[in-house]
Amino acid sequence: MLTAKNLTKKYGNHTALNHLDLHIESGEIFALLGQNGAGKTTTINLFLGFIEPSEGTVSINNISVSDNALETKQYLAYIPETVMLYPNLTGIENLEFFSSLAGFSYSKKELSTFLSKAGLQETAHQQNLGGYSKGMRQKVGIAIAIAKNAKALLLDEPTSGLDPKASNEFSEILKELSANGTAILMATHDIFRAKEVAHRIGIMKQGNLVSMIESKDISANELEQLYLQTV
Repeated sequence: MLTAKNLTKKYGNHTALNHLDLHIESGEIFALLGQNGAGKTTTINLFLGFIEPSEGTVSINNISVSDNALETKQYLAYIPETVMLYPNLTGIENLEFFSSLAGFSYSKKELSTFLSKAGLQETAHQQNLGGYSKGMRQKVGIAIAIAKNAKALLLDEPTSGLDPKASNEFSEILKELSANGTAILMATHDIFRAKEVAHRIGIMKQGNLVSMIESKDISANELEQLYLQTV
């Protein structure tokens, strides 16, 4: 579902991403670990088509992002570290607006069902986003992905700033999406969450993918030690 081949991004003499090869299947959760500046967000921005590669190709569902930017976005949902929604609109109104931008039209009952599937308590559906916690806003982002029937979900530091309960709830939602066939690429600093949720984990350093690990083959402590070697 998500493929990068020889993917490289340079800014002048600085190489932000260096010949990345990556293949993420439908239903797979792949976590990218690395310090700030390691190339995680650059990778996500290339999949989103926000920036153009200097070399190599990036594709979604075997469709080139560079050649078919609008078509590839139909398969995607993106949740950044800070979810940008309208604070003066309710959860349902935000979901209705963003799903309509993707060409979908749902009843209020259907929209409420999507929010509930994303883990948002029903009492919050009609409340303005201005009163939502970060975890609640992320659940609206997940609901948008569900409403769009997104085949791939891109996450940039999704658990940053979440308390342990909200972080655990978010992980459970990702597992459900994965079980339903969604491919998930998650850039994170959260070693524990990566180990708990991801099927595979990549560790990046200075634009290079330096390690690729099957999550089941490594303990959280071993993963931490491996990650610290890149610091």
